[in-house]
Parts: sequence; C-alpha cells; structure tokens
Amino acid sequence: MADIRLVDIVKKYGAAVAVPRQSLTIEDGEFLVLLGPSGCGKTTTMRMIAGLEDITEGDIFVGDVRVNDLPPKDRDIAMVFQNYGLYPHMTVADNIAYPLKLRGVSRKERREQARLTAEKVELGPYLDRRPAELSGGQRQRVALARAIIRRPKLFLMDEPLSNLDAKLRVTMRAELKHLHHELGITTVYVTHDQTEAMTLASRIAILNRGEIVQLDTPERIYSDPADTFVAGFIGNPAMNLIEGRLKNGVFEAPATRISGIQADLEGSVILGIRPEHLTIADSGPISGKIYANELLGDSTLVTLREASSHICARGPADFRRELGAEVSFIPTKDARLYVFDATDGKQLSAQLF
Repeated sequence: MADIRLVDIVKKYGAAVAVPRQSLTIEDGEFLVLLGPSGCGKTTTMRMIAGLEDITEGDIFVGDVRVNDLPPKDRDIAMVFQNYGLYPHMTVADNIAYPLKLRGVSRKERREQARLTAEKVELGPYLDRRPAELSGGQRQRVALARAIIRRPKLFLMDEPLSNLDAKLRVTMRAELKHLHHELGITTVYVTHDQTEAMTLASRIAILNRGEIVQLDTPERIYSDPADTFVAGFIGNPAMNLIEGRLKNGVFEAPATRISGIQADLEGSVILGIRPEHLTIADSGPISGKIYANELLGDSTLVTLREASSHICARGPADFRRELGAEVSFIPTKDARLYVFDATDGKQLSAQLF
C-alpha cells in the first residue's frame, strides 16, 4: 500500500486546459472519491495517476517513487472500469486469475487464489461459467475480483457501478465498502453520483471545470459546503438556493422573508436551506403554490416555484394537496441556514435558524 501525491499537475490538449494546476495528497489506505459532473476532469486526473494519460506539467508520486515516466504496468495499480473488460472466452476463474498468469504463477496456485478471491465477492459457485452466463452485477464482481487478486498498492475505479440497475448499485456499494475495510488498499474512485460518493468515501474531492473546489469528509461537505456549486451538487434532493437580498438581518426574496440571519455581507446574496430542514404549514416565511408533489414512500417532496427559484421541502408520506394549492414552508428548529455571495457563490456564513 502507499499514499499518492499529485504535485502541481496540469493536463493540456493543445491550447485547451483539461486540468488546471492542482495538488492533492491521497493518504495510505483511504478511499478517496473524485466527484463532479461530466467533463470536470475527474477521469483525466485518474488516467494520469494510472499512466494512461501523459502529464503536461507537474509530478505524481506513489509512495516515494516518482511515476511520471513509468508505464502503467510498472506502477502496481489495478483498475476497474465501468465496462468490465472481461475476456469472453475465459471462465470466471481464468478471468480472475489472469494477472497471476502474467506473473508466471503456477496453474494450481492461480486456481486456489481465484477461488479464495471469488469467495470475497460471493462468486464461488460461478467459477466455471463464462461472462455471457452472468448478470451485470456478477460481471462487475468478476472485474473487482481480478483487481483484488493482484494485491496492488492502489485501486483505481472509474464509474464501476454506472452500468448496473438501482438495486444492484446499492448491493455493490455495500460490497465495495466492506472490501475496502477488509483489504485496506488505497482507492481512488471516480463518479458523478453523489450518493456513491457520500456512502463510500473517506474523503471526497469535488471537481468543477478541472479544479478541486472542496476536499473533505462526506459529513463536512454535506454540512458545510464551500460554495453554491457544492451545495447544489451534494444532497438528494439538492439544497434549496434562493436568490434575494439581505439587509439588517432580514433576507427577502419573492414569497420569502426570513429574519435573524447573520452574515458578513449585505445586499444581493443566495440563501441555502436543505429540504429536510423545512416543514409544511398553512402559513410561514416561505409561501407559494405547489408546483410538484413527489411521493418517495417514506416521505413526499413538495416543490414551490417562485420567480427563478424552485424551493423543495421534504414532507410526510401522507401529505396530499393538489398542484396549484397555496402552501407555506417553515424552517425546523434545528434548520441550518447558509448565506452565499451572489457574485462568486462562496459561502459567507452558516447558522442554526
């Protein structure tokens, strides 16, 4: 195992800058998630670590070794991709054991190691099958087992669950979490799915336009977002971001008036509040007509649309009201309110209601 250090790395394609200058240290044994929308540079960053992309500027260290000029095969890295990359003519056992074959390990030893590794991902009964005979989730587990059997210094995983259905993704998240706990191998995981990031990561690096805008634990990123991009990206549903004006501790926007807010800046600001911190009432500081109702089973999401803002509250499962009906939202007693600068989106303050 080893830590990874990215030191002032830059990636350019001609005149286009895919990854601006950035530095990042990934601690030995941690599970770091690179999270962001498509095109933000997360996969490019991972491919530079793997050696699949050249670095335009900067250095990458795995442990104490500078790996800029090392080919992928010499970096002791195992990668798992979203498309599995299995050999269709090989059995599950042979797919899993293939890295050992390349190392010259005997067939008997390969078979035994493949069996033990398959049991870790619950593939024991399927060793003699071929990939075409497996489900999508089983194929992904074969790809994971093939990476695990190498016992590398580093796992790199590029959206490995994106091809699975919702139920399998939940199952595979739990398996990945358990495997990381068991193996303790440093893991870098790329995804655009914030639920995967929140459930799997030791730390999350959120990227926007190639830059890391916040690097912290899932808890801190959720409770203390650095700016409106992070606030709007993390959470399901995302944080409500209401554009308005703050004066003398009173925030006002169309159909919204909330007092008692402390911030270093007055004037045009953006107020943030999460849907679970709003309750539904007949009257309150936020009011409007119901734009949408979404029953989730354990709760109902109720959305108001006022001016340019959509404001969502998480209500009880039995909430029933027609679209277009008047309703109000009230911050809960433990609600956390955030004030962001309307110009650059940076957080100015956070406080309990």
